[in-house]
Amino acid sequence: MKVAVVGATGLVGTKMLQVLAERSFPVTELVPVASERSVGKEVEFKGKKYKVVSMSDGIAAKPAVAIFSAGGGTSLEWAPKFAEAGIIVIDNSSAWRMDPSKKLVVPEVNASVLTKEDLIIANPNCSTIQMVVALQPLHTKYKIKRIVVSTYQSVTGTGKSAVDQLFNERRGVEGEMAYKYQIDLNVIPQIDVFTDNGYTKEEMKMVNETRKIMQDDSIRVTATTVRIPVVGGHSESVNVEFENEFDLAELKQVLSTAPGVIVQDDPSKQLYPMPLWAHEKDEVFVGRLRRDETQPKTLNMWIVSDNLRKGAATNAVQIAEYMMGKGLL
Repeated sequence: MKVAVVGATGLVGTKMLQVLAERSFPVTELVPVASERSVGKEVEFKGKKYKVVSMSDGIAAKPAVAIFSAGGGTSLEWAPKFAEAGIIVIDNSSAWRMDPSKKLVVPEVNASVLTKEDLIIANPNCSTIQMVVALQPLHTKYKIKRIVVSTYQSVTGTGKSAVDQLFNERRGVEGEMAYKYQIDLNVIPQIDVFTDNGYTKEEMKMVNETRKIMQDDSIRVTATTVRIPVVGGHSESVNVEFENEFDLAELKQVLSTAPGVIVQDDPSKQLYPMPLWAHEKDEVFVGRLRRDETQPKTLNMWIVSDNLRKGAATNAVQIAEYMMGKGLL
């Protein structure tokens, strides 16, 4: 199994190499691909050094699958070229997510939509992935009517420059600013650019992607996405209104048996999910489960996951694992 990682020197690309190794994905030959300025650099995979190659050389190497994490513009330009060469592309950017001809996949939720014809597959937004993993089993059981979500997102979601900014500020060192404002000891209620309706692109991604992945346009979703000075994972406060009544004990049981979900919910022991504990884990952690006492059939919950792993790299590798298991790869 020859595998290309496009954007191999970036924060997510590096994580993808780590996840491929940890999950023992059967890589017989690695093809690390990056922009021209990174060509010739070396990356390490399973104790062996590999030289980074150009996009064209990546296609010429004829990998079976190419996992992209190189930005939307790069994906729009190069993913079709890889696909034309018969290479399956799993793309981590926003480029293809809302394209009606492309599948948007979270394996625990909708892997069954994949077919042999799918040559470009979209990996959803990190904050959407963790939310739908936790919500899908509840939607199946109780049918979701409306979701109100506020996110508390790690600086790692922006990239290395944002991590550097946070720690430079913490040390009192001048440096490159990934954000317009200081992030240490601060909270920035803007992720991505604002759209005409006053919501940011990140907020609208959560609205549109949730409906597409869960295959239900009737679900109403509203979001506020916020950047906080944290590394290790994204957190979400989610208020969910159901069509059907639920028993809280039964609901917790539904979540505790759901694939990819770990329930951490014991107020008596102050047990609840935190980025500190989700860091370097592949699961989605759920806690603070309680009824919304202001209206019926409504739940409050807290969802945390490592945004570089389940929110990006792990989800992409899981898509490849699923396709391999089904003979689609």
